[in-house]
Amino acid sequence: MNTNFLNSLTNFLKKRTFEFIGLILISTSIGLAIAFTTYSPEDPSFVYGDREFEIKNFFGIYGSSIADFLLQSFGLVSFLILANFLFWGINLIFQKEIKRIFLKLFFLIFSIISIGCSIESNTKPNIIWIVAEDQSQYFFPYYGDNTIELPNINKLLENGTVYEGMSSPYPVCAPARSSIITGMYPNSIGTGHQRAYNYNREVRPESEHLLEFQYYSSKLAEQIKPFTQILRENGYYTTNNSKQDYNFKLTDEAWDESSREASWENRNNNQPFFSVFNFGVTHESQIWIRDKQELKVNPDSIIVPPVFPNDSIVRHSLAVNYSNIIEMDKQMGKIIDNLIEQDLYDDSYIFFYSDHGGPFPRHKRAIYETGLKVPLIIKFPYSKKVKEDRNYDLLSFIDFAPTILSIAGIEIPAIFQGNAFLGSKESKNKRKYSFSASDRFDEITERKRAVKTKKYKYVRNYDTNQPHAIDNYYRTQMNLMRHLTNLNKLNLLSPEQKLWFKSPKSSEEFYDLENDPFELNNLITDKAFSSQIEELRAQLDNWMIQINDNVDLSEKELIEIITK
Repeated sequence: MNTNFLNSLTNFLKKRTFEFIGLILISTSIGLAIAFTTYSPEDPSFVYGDREFEIKNFFGIYGSSIADFLLQSFGLVSFLILANFLFWGINLIFQKEIKRIFLKLFFLIFSIISIGCSIESNTKPNIIWIVAEDQSQYFFPYYGDNTIELPNINKLLENGTVYEGMSSPYPVCAPARSSIITGMYPNSIGTGHQRAYNYNREVRPESEHLLEFQYYSSKLAEQIKPFTQILRENGYYTTNNSKQDYNFKLTDEAWDESSREASWENRNNNQPFFSVFNFGVTHESQIWIRDKQELKVNPDSIIVPPVFPNDSIVRHSLAVNYSNIIEMDKQMGKIIDNLIEQDLYDDSYIFFYSDHGGPFPRHKRAIYETGLKVPLIIKFPYSKKVKEDRNYDLLSFIDFAPTILSIAGIEIPAIFQGNAFLGSKESKNKRKYSFSASDRFDEITERKRAVKTKKYKYVRNYDTNQPHAIDNYYRTQMNLMRHLTNLNKLNLLSPEQKLWFKSPKSSEEFYDLENDPFELNNLITDKAFSSQIEELRAQLDNWMIQINDNVDLSEKELIEIITK
């Protein structure tokens, strides 16, 4: 029986030698084509349409090298050749009628699989943003501070990544949010002055009466299509709950819903959604509004950062902020519970971040890392294998817009100044420099520009006649601000703490961020760092030219240009 089968197979192959060789070549070509089009050396996954599947699920390998690519190709080619052998074996063993039935069944199964893959490939992921207002990175346990426990943020890390390098390009909310929605630097589109535009009023308050202009909206910013509008045009349902504050007049096409009731729940069945939830309980104002409420942490257990004196007033203020973060975590838990109950949590991306640095003096409105560096944690769909627990790339808010479009499989507008750091269009170019700026905070102009690498930071101050500790009316409502001002007058601050109040301030600053994370030792005159200083000076100059930064214009002159 075995001899007869082998003889039959040998005769069959002799008669169909060219067909046999042709099918092997076709199988090899198809296998290599599939391997080439789906292989990604930086992303070990099998890409099909808008979805990604781990290569390991198919072949038990990861596509991270040329050897893995060849192994993947070999697996695909071998599979196709074996399939042809199986087909020929059936042709030899079965009668023609049975063979026809088998072929019909085979093509039916193949069609079902193809249709299923096609449907799967058109599925776009849901994306949720959870935004805690006014919080520096270093307040959170994921960055070394174990003062508090945050169980709902912890849950995101079951399949998530902690990002170390995310920074806001401006240390205050409205300019920072303008960069998020447009993918552009605020000082390139006329949205860098805090409270250029106000959604709730037309006349400036008494505290800003010295300004020679009313609220205005930059036409440059208005001409840029918000990334949320692009999502809508590609089938997404977009909601914002509820803060906007983009520092310019945003088009009504940006959101399907923007209110305190806005939610994904009002979308059409199976429609993909992008939903933002802002939590104001951590806002600067809550430091004085919630000052008398019961604390959720013991002030004596808190590590006081070196920018503040270690006394009871400082500890209490820090305890209020930690308590607010705990309350925020509790509130965001309701969003997570709703996603789980509606069977949406597992397959969704969830971003947790803050809109700029912390709510305290020398944090918010400060171009130091305390004002710019924010927490970012991203929970990935459980169908995706997390590549890394922690990421150290330099990232900026201008990267959010292209990244969300990349995750959704949508083309990224060429005008965007940021780069996608996730998704099908992830940029292969890692940022070497991160840029930031400030222009005006409410009633006080405070022009600064800064550039940093992972190790060093260079700051250029334009309004040197005033201290970093600008006399901002809004902030004087905080007991801590009044306390620090009084201690400075009494000469009771340490030399490092007094630097913030120094007037006039230095026109340039340079810091070793690895050894001086709170930027207390200005090395601008240290000749040991002259080459690094010159490098960052040049990079800052080039960036300002590249984005058409009009820092030398008065705001009144700028308004004449950007409102026409």
